Amino acid sequence: MGEGIAFMGGDYLPLEEAKMSIFDTGFLHSDVVYDVTSTWNDYFFKLDEHLERFARSCAGFHLENPYSNAETAKILAGACEKTGIKNAFVHMHVTRGEYPEGSRDPKLCENQFCAYIVPYIWLWGEEKSKKGVNLFISSIERISSRAVDTRCKNFHWGDLIQSQYEAYEHECDDSVLCGPDGNLAEGPGYNIFAVKDGTAATPDSNCLEGISRRSTIELCEMEKVPLETRKVAPDELRNADEAFVTSTAGGILPVTAIDGAPLGNGAPGLITSRLSESYWHRREEGWCGTTVADILAA
Repeated sequence: MGEGIAFMGGDYLPLEEAKMSIFDTGFLHSDVVYDVTSTWNDYFFKLDEHLERFARSCAGFHLENPYSNAETAKILAGACEKTGIKNAFVHMHVTRGEYPEGSRDPKLCENQFCAYIVPYIWLWGEEKSKKGVNLFISSIERISSRAVDTRCKNFHWGDLIQSQYEAYEHECDDSVLCGPDGNLAEGPGYNIFAVKDGTAATPDSNCLEGISRRSTIELCEMEKVPLETRKVAPDELRNADEAFVTSTAGGILPVTAIDGAPLGNGAPGLITSRLSESYWHRREEGWCGTTVADILAA
């Protein structure tokens, strides 16, 4: 189990044995919420915040995690201990489960919890995630938060996947979507920041309130980088001096081109690099971390 492990049905399993029913509405209807955290040097990053958001996501979708936050933490820490993976990508989700025979009442379903850990994942692979990516501002509209609350981390990814196909057709690495108001929202699995004249700006609505986003806002204050959380128009990103995205899968990752046009000199920007270096330096030292051993001993 050196390359990862899953927890499902109350047991730890090899990844290849973790399977769900094709009748689970998580599969049939994307009726599922999830969360992702990571470990670095055996330290979970902001685990309490991730578990609290996971609980809010479950409540927002009328789902119930059968395990308490403390029990979930021990399950995740146990998975890390069993594999020995020190730098891990840690995923958990709750699905609705199956409808009882003859019923379509979601309240009667037995919700299902699953988790897995694998070695740490970089959003676009480690090399590209550090050198920078070319993002495409998609014509696909991000689903409104009035329809599906983006503050709840969920698998309603139809719009996100279609935007990625559009980006690939334009020979870009990935996409950024705008919300119904025409302003920037988010990308598939990440938040977006644009930097102009030394000030960073990130969208304030129709996007996931990412833990990595929140951590970056904290870092901007620590590093004395001016930051605005507000409506951000697409042209602000196209005309930015530099840009970056934030994700559990890489922390703070540079964007070096938009729609195929380079930002600045086409290399990771100075503020982006400064924030990323600060993030990883702090992670190496256990910033906002809780060790696997401490969780298991609690």
